[in-house]
Amino acid sequence: MNKAFLISLYLLSCGVYALPGDAKEPIEIEAYTVIIDERKGLSTYMGDAKVVQGSLTLSAEKIQLFSTQKEVTKVVAKGTKEQRAHYKQNQPNQPRFIEATALNITYLIKKEFVHLKGRAHLVQGFDSFSGGTLDYDIKNDKVIAEKSKDGTERVKFKIKL
Repeated sequence: MNKAFLISLYLLSCGVYALPGDAKEPIEIEAYTVIIDERKGLSTYMGDAKVVQGSLTLSAEKIQLFSTQKEVTKVVAKGTKEQRAHYKQNQPNQPRFIEATALNITYLIKKEFVHLKGRAHLVQGFDSFSGGTLDYDIKNDKVIAEKSKDGTERVKFKIKL
């Protein structure tokens, strides 16, 4: 298991996250349970899981890292109704951090794209957005918010000019 855990850490260190300086920082992972399936390219961290690399912090009840032989391609964080998944990171094109919460957060590494689903909330600089789902295109600095499928969560936003 130690070998698999070290391989997982190596994969994480291969330029995983958006802020260029973050990829050079050491990775710290905390969880109560770790399952690493090298054949599937899947590492799962469960029980108050937390991943920190540089300015990036991702925490949730369950965090899954999907990888190829050379790099992590996708990160999925699954929260609970009581404690949503949480993402926070400094961005080079923003005066302040980006912070998001949702029941599920999917981060597509190469596309630099974050998808928030279920009670989604995003703070971008001094602006905030919420809705059933939110998409944040990091590279193009674009936010797309939509109501929930059942229509109970309408889109709300606050912009400070």
